[in-house]
Amino acid sequence: MSTMNNVGRPTTPNAVSEKPATLTGGRGLLQNEPLIFEGEGWGKTGVDLATPKTDGSDLGDLVRRDPIGLPGLSEPEAMRHYVRLSQKNHAIDLAIYPLGSCTMKHNPRLNEKMARLAGFSDIHPLQPQSTVQGALELMDSLSHWLTTLTGMPAVALSPKAGAHGELCGLMAIRAAHEAKGEHEQRRKVLVPTSAHGTNPATAAFVGYTVVEVAQTEDGRVDVTDLASKLGPDVAAIMVTNPNTCGLFERDIMEISRLTHEAGAYFYCDGANFNAIVGRVRPGDLGVDAMHINLHKTFSTPHGGGGPGAGPVVLSEALAPFAPAPWVVNTGEGFKLVEREEDEAAQAFGRLCAFQGQMGMYVRALSYMMSHGADGLRQVAEDAVLNANYIKARLSDLMSAAFPDGPCMHEALFDDEWLKGTDITTLDFAKALIDEGFHPMTMYFPLVVHGAMLIEPTETESKAELDRFIEAMRLLAQAAKAGDVDRFKGAPFHAPMRRLDETKAARSPKLRWVKPEGSNQAA
Repeated sequence: MSTMNNVGRPTTPNAVSEKPATLTGGRGLLQNEPLIFEGEGWGKTGVDLATPKTDGSDLGDLVRRDPIGLPGLSEPEAMRHYVRLSQKNHAIDLAIYPLGSCTMKHNPRLNEKMARLAGFSDIHPLQPQSTVQGALELMDSLSHWLTTLTGMPAVALSPKAGAHGELCGLMAIRAAHEAKGEHEQRRKVLVPTSAHGTNPATAAFVGYTVVEVAQTEDGRVDVTDLASKLGPDVAAIMVTNPNTCGLFERDIMEISRLTHEAGAYFYCDGANFNAIVGRVRPGDLGVDAMHINLHKTFSTPHGGGGPGAGPVVLSEALAPFAPAPWVVNTGEGFKLVEREEDEAAQAFGRLCAFQGQMGMYVRALSYMMSHGADGLRQVAEDAVLNANYIKARLSDLMSAAFPDGPCMHEALFDDEWLKGTDITTLDFAKALIDEGFHPMTMYFPLVVHGAMLIEPTETESKAELDRFIEAMRLLAQAAKAGDVDRFKGAPFHAPMRRLDETKAARSPKLRWVKPEGSNQAA
């Protein structure tokens, strides 16, 4: 028999599958929306177009000869298409997005309003600098906030994201070693086992050999192993702090000391800066370079492939090698230092064609100024509080990967508590979709078996956390009670059922193919 939950809905996993399928493919008020290529409208246009005054002959062989391959849609049809697609996905504006190591936080609408101001949204990177003084002043202000918050003397704004920032930091480190004539001997970069995957990838891309550093049983860098691998052949270490296990590296000062004694530089992955912003300055910890994901700490939009921004702060030792451009306040106005023959003589070059992502700068500075110094400190405190609240509320049913002591910005569980249930981390995550929540990060970090990494961020209220926690607790209880069917077939209520992920990975369909017998354009 079905049981009833606290809002009167049946909780059996087959509550939907036992009912007859709908005749249209829609369910309730959700429409069965095809791909844009599978719809109708191939013989019409959505707007009235004036007869062109020229025939395009001046375009030569660039004139299109085949149909464009898109249907004509009216404005209501176009709007409905995208709204219906949005209903098939999860969003931070819908509910908590508990992905660990990704910091899916709310983007205040004030930031969006500021980014759409004409003085910022309509400028062009090739305008004369005299006509964009306000934008340059904003970049200078953002630089001041970032250097003040990190305790570092210089910042490169132009990197477009975290991995791009890593590239910037390592190229500055390489340039510093080249200036000292040590690059040829220093060919190794040390990276902990729990590092973000981009760390070793970036080091290899720059031309370094990656050497793995072990982790202790309590989830931190093994300082003894690190010390044994440091030497005159090491260019840098890359350490995330707080780390990917959601823990602060308590030996960070010793890590820094050992690194500098060996003549190497300390690169810090700043992806988790939101856990310590306003409370700890990385420069005081001996960090030489650190990228800051503006989408994680300072609320610029995340996901969808960009645009992004990953400014890199640099120590005094690396500041001369920062990539161009950067902003200078001359006292009579602001200017961009761009040419290597000028003040940028030691710069290792440029990372992108222009100055970076202006829209992200505006959003980040809006967030900083609206919060103020005390507000940013509270951001870190609330992020840590929320993660520890989740850890405390779930630890009696689920096994915390590192149970001793508090965590930082994310709570990490392993699959030890699922042993004997025939339910995997993947099964549990898919069942969470049926409860209306996006799954947590699964199977990462790799150093934890069956990892479930949960990051609530500071933007979630206690009420929303309690909703998520209740769903997790009910599912955990169901798993321990032997309700295997609920998990093995999940999700039952999502627009799409579970994919064969192995087949999807090995035989992906990367191109839309016109259905047989269709009269749609090719």
